[in-house]
Amino acid sequence: MTTVTSMKPQKQDILRPPKTLTIAVTGACNLACRHCWVESGVSSAPGHVAVRTLYRLLEEFAALGGEGVRFTGGEPLCHPEWLELMRFSRSIGFRTLSLQTNGMLFKDEHMAALGELDFSGLSIQISLDGATAAAHDLVRGQGAFAGTLDGILRLVQQGLAQRISLFMTEMRHNLDDIPAILEFAERMGIPSFSSGALVLCGRAAEESAVAPPDTEQYLRLLERYDADPRFRELYRKIGRVAALEWRSGCDPRSEGCTFVENPYLTAAGTLYPCVLCHADSYAVQGVFQKDLAAALAEGAPLWTELARISRERDNRLSACQHCPGRQICAGGCMGRAWGSCGDLLTPDDRCETRRAIYQQDPVSDAKSFLK
Repeated sequence: MTTVTSMKPQKQDILRPPKTLTIAVTGACNLACRHCWVESGVSSAPGHVAVRTLYRLLEEFAALGGEGVRFTGGEPLCHPEWLELMRFSRSIGFRTLSLQTNGMLFKDEHMAALGELDFSGLSIQISLDGATAAAHDLVRGQGAFAGTLDGILRLVQQGLAQRISLFMTEMRHNLDDIPAILEFAERMGIPSFSSGALVLCGRAAEESAVAPPDTEQYLRLLERYDADPRFRELYRKIGRVAALEWRSGCDPRSEGCTFVENPYLTAAGTLYPCVLCHADSYAVQGVFQKDLAAALAEGAPLWTELARISRERDNRLSACQHCPGRQICAGGCMGRAWGSCGDLLTPDDRCETRRAIYQQDPVSDAKSFLK
């Protein structure tokens, strides 16, 4: 039987063994968000994955040495067995257990069960796409903001605030809300906020109502960070925003993407090497009908090639040749490049913003930024 040890890096190999498996347990969703990458919540989306199949895959991943599992969707709370799946995952020894949710479907009866499940490795990531109903509901639909706040409050009242992390998709209409969301997180006792820029794929590629922030908006956010002591205090305590991190770190990138440390299994049974790189020519299909070890072994040659492409990108991309941040970002995220352009050998869609930030604050001086 193929084991995960066969995927450990050798002298000729550049893959890492799988560590955390992200599983979409359903394509169903109670929302139809404008920015949804996987276009869940519609009649054509995959339905619930059979719980027997999920139990088998979880057992197999644990047997292969996997350390954690992340449940996503669609909206995972739409799956009728979501709570049992979390209990089962904990019972077989995963060190980390994460739930990615819009937070709207939590009920009173879920709270005691989550309280019993509570442990240091539990994380409940809730999407909050703005500090106001106007900002959040523009993306997720009328009433979504109120429903998400209700879910957060239920968790906080159950004593689970420390297990919550907030995630915001950065868009043109909500980037300025980041300081206010940090204030909200601190009031609720929530220890973590992170964000990631919208990728123009899935529904976002067809939507005119949402768009990624422009470079000037990011530069204004950096200016506010410099000028606002309260923003800096909260960010250092609980925040992680890529544009701010680009100025703070200047260690050269020693490797490309870490395939397949964080593989992603869709509700249709397609296994991608990471949660962002959805290139079908580098995916394993029909995983629900396969042993997980065999599926990983099938994907290993494909992902080794992807990792090699990732390591070579900054040498092959003309945009990187004279960029002051070349040694740090090496062309950026290959998955984002594929999602936005359908081409692995293009810079990621944040290249212009990265370049502006690196030029504004030279990489050689970047370490002084967060002191």
